[in-house]
Amino acid sequence: MMDPGAGPTTTIPNTEGLPSVTPLQETETPAAAVQRWAFLVSQRYQHFLDKSTPFLLYRWIIFCAIAIIYAIRVFFVQGFYVVSYALGIYILNLLIGFLSPQVDPEFQDLSDGPTLPSRSSDEFRPFVRRLPEFKFWYSITKAFCIAFVLTFFTIFDVPVFWPILLFYWVILFALTMKKQILHMVKYKYVPFSFGKQRYNGKRASSTESASLLPRD
Repeated sequence: MMDPGAGPTTTIPNTEGLPSVTPLQETETPAAAVQRWAFLVSQRYQHFLDKSTPFLLYRWIIFCAIAIIYAIRVFFVQGFYVVSYALGIYILNLLIGFLSPQVDPEFQDLSDGPTLPSRSSDEFRPFVRRLPEFKFWYSITKAFCIAFVLTFFTIFDVPVFWPILLFYWVILFALTMKKQILHMVKYKYVPFSFGKQRYNGKRASSTESASLLPRD
């Protein structure tokens, strides 16, 4: 018999073997879970991009493969010329940023950023692009990937006479490059590494040793 003076007995459930659930996981909504998952994916993606930065040759090989795949796709479907034209205009815009200095010499007096040497006696300074090489590669590769995806949607296949678009793009490219080349000639800079002054430690040391030799 149960003692009438005793209080009600409580049964303690056996929780051994069950995973512990934190209060954060109990109250996490589906939207918060998706947001957390998207953050983890973007973090992994950014880590992959950071690791690929020094592999310049392999990155551009991947870009060439993507560009060839897109060209083959457009050639076989015989359409999406408006998408290709918009892609060409975007690439031209990226190319101008890649070939331009970070600070325009016309406005370098108003800026505190790095400037280009204007005289032969000036100290050598490396060319700093407005659009760095990695961002140029990443933007142009992403643009080709997006354009390739758009070729699977017929809504973007606008009928147009493609030679007109090609002719207009060639004219626009020629005029833009002419303007950029005149800008390079006017301010005497080259947006590439070849042909620039390089310092050789051995030559400097040999010159110094030769100057220390006694003369007759």
